[in-house]
Amino acid sequence: MTDPENTVVQLCVQGMQAETEGRDARARVLFLQAWEAAEDDYDACIATHYLARHQPTPHETLHWNQECLNRADKVGDDRVRGFYASLHGNMARAHRDLGQIEQAREHFESAAKHIDDVPPGPHNQWLRYRIAAGLRATGPVAPLQHEDPVGELLTKLCARTDLEALSLLLPPYMGSLGTPEDEERITTALRMLHAERRLPDEEQTALGHAIKVRSAV
Repeated sequence: MTDPENTVVQLCVQGMQAETEGRDARARVLFLQAWEAAEDDYDACIATHYLARHQPTPHETLHWNQECLNRADKVGDDRVRGFYASLHGNMARAHRDLGQIEQAREHFESAAKHIDDVPPGPHNQWLRYRIAAGLRATGPVAPLQHEDPVGELLTKLCARTDLEALSLLLPPYMGSLGTPEDEERITTALRMLHAERRLPDEEQTALGHAIKVRSAV
Protein backbone atom coordinates (compact mmCIF):
# COMPACT_ATOMS: atom_id res chain seq x y z
CA MET A 1 0.00 0.00 0.00
CA THR A 2 1.31 3.42 -0.90
CA ASP A 3 1.92 6.05 1.77
CA PRO A 4 -0.21 9.16 1.06
CA GLU A 5 2.39 11.25 2.93
CA ASN A 6 5.13 10.14 0.57
CA THR A 7 6.37 13.05 -1.57
CA VAL A 8 6.50 10.90 -4.70
CA VAL A 9 2.93 9.73 -4.16
CA GLN A 10 1.73 13.29 -3.56
CA LEU A 11 3.39 14.52 -6.75
CA CYS A 12 1.89 11.66 -8.75
CA VAL A 13 -1.57 12.38 -7.35
CA GLN A 14 -1.16 16.01 -8.41
CA GLY A 15 0.01 14.82 -11.83
CA MET A 16 -3.04 12.59 -12.25
CA GLN A 17 -5.27 15.51 -11.33
CA ALA A 18 -3.55 17.61 -13.98
CA GLU A 19 -4.16 14.81 -16.49
CA THR A 20 -7.88 14.76 -15.76
CA GLU A 21 -7.98 18.52 -16.32
CA GLY A 22 -6.24 18.20 -19.68
CA ARG A 23 -3.02 19.86 -18.49
CA ASP A 24 -0.65 17.24 -19.86
CA ALA A 25 2.43 19.49 -19.87
CA ARG A 26 1.92 20.21 -16.16
CA ALA A 27 1.35 16.52 -15.47
CA ARG A 28 4.65 15.63 -17.12
CA VAL A 29 6.48 18.21 -15.00
CA LEU A 30 4.96 16.78 -11.82
CA PHE A 31 5.80 13.19 -12.75
CA LEU A 32 9.36 14.23 -13.59
CA GLN A 33 9.59 15.90 -10.17
CA ALA A 34 8.35 12.66 -8.63
CA TRP A 35 11.14 10.76 -10.40
CA GLU A 36 13.72 13.24 -9.17
CA ALA A 37 12.35 13.00 -5.61
CA ALA A 38 12.46 9.19 -5.52
CA GLU A 39 14.54 7.90 -2.64
CA ASP A 40 14.38 4.17 -3.37
CA ASP A 41 13.40 1.68 -6.05
CA TYR A 42 9.77 1.57 -4.92
CA ASP A 43 9.42 5.34 -5.25
CA ALA A 44 11.13 5.21 -8.63
CA CYS A 45 8.81 2.44 -9.80
CA ILE A 46 5.75 4.55 -9.01
CA ALA A 47 7.17 7.69 -10.62
CA THR A 48 8.30 6.02 -13.84
CA HIS A 49 4.93 4.32 -14.27
CA TYR A 50 3.33 7.73 -14.73
CA LEU A 51 6.28 9.40 -16.41
CA ALA A 52 6.19 6.80 -19.19
CA ARG A 53 2.74 8.04 -20.17
CA HIS A 54 4.06 11.47 -21.12
CA GLN A 55 6.92 10.77 -23.51
CA PRO A 56 7.17 12.29 -26.99
CA THR A 57 8.34 9.16 -28.83
CA PRO A 58 7.62 5.42 -28.68
CA HIS A 59 11.31 4.74 -27.95
CA GLU A 60 11.27 7.01 -24.90
CA THR A 61 7.99 5.47 -23.75
CA LEU A 62 9.59 2.04 -23.97
CA HIS A 63 12.66 3.29 -22.08
CA TRP A 64 10.63 4.53 -19.11
CA ASN A 65 8.39 1.48 -19.05
CA GLN A 66 11.50 -0.71 -18.97
CA GLU A 67 12.92 1.42 -16.15
CA CYS A 68 9.65 0.97 -14.25
CA LEU A 69 9.75 -2.81 -14.68
CA ASN A 70 13.42 -2.94 -13.67
CA ARG A 71 12.70 -1.00 -10.49
CA ALA A 72 9.79 -3.28 -9.62
CA ASP A 73 12.08 -6.28 -10.03
CA LYS A 74 14.58 -4.66 -7.67
CA VAL A 75 11.87 -4.14 -5.05
CA GLY A 76 10.83 -7.76 -5.44
CA ASP A 77 8.28 -8.01 -2.62
CA ASP A 78 4.52 -7.94 -2.11
CA ARG A 79 4.38 -4.16 -2.55
CA VAL A 80 4.83 -4.57 -6.29
CA ARG A 81 3.19 -7.95 -6.79
CA GLY A 82 -0.03 -6.41 -8.06
CA PHE A 83 1.83 -4.08 -10.44
CA TYR A 84 3.15 -6.66 -12.87
CA ALA A 85 0.04 -7.18 -15.01
CA SER A 86 -0.03 -3.46 -15.74
CA LEU A 87 3.76 -3.15 -16.10
CA HIS A 88 4.02 -5.96 -18.64
CA GLY A 89 0.95 -4.65 -20.42
CA ASN A 90 2.62 -1.26 -20.77
CA MET A 91 5.80 -2.88 -22.06
CA ALA A 92 3.77 -4.88 -24.57
CA ARG A 93 2.00 -1.83 -25.94
CA ALA A 94 5.27 0.07 -26.19
CA HIS A 95 6.86 -2.75 -28.19
CA ARG A 96 3.75 -3.02 -30.38
CA ASP A 97 3.89 0.72 -31.14
CA LEU A 98 7.44 0.14 -32.38
CA GLY A 99 6.34 -2.76 -34.57
CA GLN A 100 8.13 -5.30 -32.34
CA ILE A 101 5.28 -7.80 -32.34
CA GLU A 102 7.17 -10.81 -30.95
CA GLN A 103 8.39 -8.86 -27.91
CA ALA A 104 4.92 -7.39 -27.48
CA ARG A 105 3.40 -10.87 -27.47
CA GLU A 106 5.84 -12.04 -24.81
CA HIS A 107 4.90 -9.17 -22.50
CA PHE A 108 1.16 -9.62 -23.08
CA GLU A 109 1.60 -13.27 -22.09
CA SER A 110 3.52 -12.23 -18.95
CA ALA A 111 0.79 -9.72 -18.12
CA ALA A 112 -1.83 -12.46 -18.42
CA LYS A 113 0.09 -14.64 -15.96
CA HIS A 114 -0.04 -11.86 -13.36
CA ILE A 115 -3.67 -10.74 -13.74
CA ASP A 116 -4.82 -12.73 -10.70
CA ASP A 117 -2.44 -10.69 -8.53
CA VAL A 118 -4.51 -7.58 -9.24
CA PRO A 119 -7.31 -7.11 -6.68
CA PRO A 120 -10.81 -7.83 -8.05
CA GLY A 121 -12.71 -4.82 -9.30
CA PRO A 122 -13.00 -2.47 -12.28
CA HIS A 123 -9.21 -2.03 -12.59
CA ASN A 124 -8.69 -5.79 -12.79
CA GLN A 125 -11.45 -6.17 -15.36
CA TRP A 126 -10.18 -3.31 -17.52
CA LEU A 127 -6.63 -4.67 -17.42
CA ARG A 128 -7.94 -8.11 -18.40
CA TYR A 129 -9.77 -6.63 -21.41
CA ARG A 130 -6.70 -4.70 -22.52
CA ILE A 131 -4.42 -7.72 -22.17
CA ALA A 132 -6.89 -9.96 -24.00
CA ALA A 133 -7.11 -7.42 -26.83
CA GLY A 134 -3.32 -7.35 -27.02
CA LEU A 135 -3.13 -11.12 -27.20
CA ARG A 136 -5.69 -11.19 -30.01
CA ALA A 137 -3.78 -8.48 -31.87
CA THR A 138 -0.38 -10.17 -31.61
CA GLY A 139 -1.30 -13.77 -32.29
CA PRO A 140 -3.94 -16.44 -31.72
CA VAL A 141 -4.73 -17.26 -28.07
CA ALA A 142 -6.39 -20.51 -29.08
CA PRO A 143 -6.08 -22.96 -32.01
CA LEU A 144 -8.55 -20.91 -34.09
CA GLN A 145 -5.93 -19.49 -36.39
CA HIS A 146 -7.92 -19.21 -39.62
CA GLU A 147 -11.24 -17.81 -38.44
CA ASP A 148 -12.89 -16.19 -35.48
CA PRO A 149 -16.53 -17.25 -35.66
CA VAL A 150 -17.36 -15.68 -32.31
CA GLY A 151 -15.93 -12.33 -33.39
CA GLU A 152 -17.91 -12.55 -36.64
CA LEU A 153 -21.10 -13.31 -34.71
CA LEU A 154 -20.47 -10.41 -32.36
CA THR A 155 -20.08 -8.10 -35.35
CA LYS A 156 -23.55 -9.15 -36.55
CA LEU A 157 -25.03 -8.62 -33.10
CA CYS A 158 -23.41 -5.19 -32.81
CA ALA A 159 -24.80 -4.16 -36.20
CA ARG A 160 -28.29 -5.06 -34.97
CA THR A 161 -27.67 -3.61 -31.47
CA ASP A 162 -28.85 -6.80 -29.77
CA LEU A 163 -27.81 -5.67 -26.29
CA GLU A 164 -29.21 -8.73 -24.53
CA ALA A 165 -27.14 -11.17 -26.58
CA LEU A 166 -24.11 -8.90 -26.44
CA SER A 167 -24.31 -8.67 -22.64
CA LEU A 168 -24.02 -12.45 -22.50
CA LEU A 169 -21.24 -12.98 -25.06
CA LEU A 170 -19.03 -9.89 -24.85
CA PRO A 171 -17.68 -10.20 -21.27
CA PRO A 172 -16.23 -13.73 -21.64
CA TYR A 173 -15.01 -13.02 -25.18
CA MET A 174 -13.39 -9.66 -24.43
CA GLY A 175 -11.82 -10.95 -21.22
CA SER A 176 -10.49 -14.27 -22.48
CA LEU A 177 -6.76 -14.72 -21.92
CA GLY A 178 -6.77 -18.03 -23.74
CA THR A 179 -6.88 -20.29 -20.69
CA PRO A 180 -9.09 -23.41 -20.86
CA GLU A 181 -11.34 -21.86 -18.20
CA ASP A 182 -11.73 -18.63 -20.17
CA GLU A 183 -12.45 -20.49 -23.40
CA GLU A 184 -15.04 -22.67 -21.68
CA ARG A 185 -16.84 -19.53 -20.47
CA ILE A 186 -17.18 -18.39 -24.08
CA THR A 187 -18.49 -21.77 -25.20
CA THR A 188 -20.97 -21.90 -22.31
CA ALA A 189 -22.31 -18.46 -23.22
CA LEU A 190 -22.68 -19.54 -26.86
CA ARG A 191 -24.60 -22.65 -25.87
CA MET A 192 -26.89 -20.68 -23.55
CA LEU A 193 -27.76 -18.27 -26.35
CA HIS A 194 -28.18 -21.09 -28.86
CA ALA A 195 -30.63 -22.91 -26.59
CA GLU A 196 -32.97 -19.91 -26.58
CA ARG A 197 -33.24 -19.92 -30.39
CA ARG A 198 -34.18 -16.25 -30.39
CA LEU A 199 -31.77 -14.94 -33.04
CA PRO A 200 -32.61 -14.39 -36.72
CA ASP A 201 -31.93 -17.46 -38.87
CA GLU A 202 -28.60 -16.18 -40.25
CA GLU A 203 -27.27 -15.40 -36.80
CA GLN A 204 -28.60 -18.62 -35.33
CA THR A 205 -26.71 -20.50 -38.06
CA ALA A 206 -23.55 -18.48 -37.31
CA LEU A 207 -24.01 -19.27 -33.63
CA GLY A 208 -24.25 -22.99 -34.31
CA HIS A 209 -21.14 -22.77 -36.50
CA ALA A 210 -19.20 -21.00 -33.73
CA ILE A 211 -20.10 -23.77 -31.27
CA LYS A 212 -19.15 -26.47 -33.80
CA VAL A 213 -15.77 -24.88 -34.52
CA ARG A 214 -14.94 -24.47 -30.83
CA SER A 215 -16.07 -28.00 -30.00
CA ALA A 216 -13.73 -29.38 -32.66
CA VAL A 217 -10.66 -27.71 -31.13
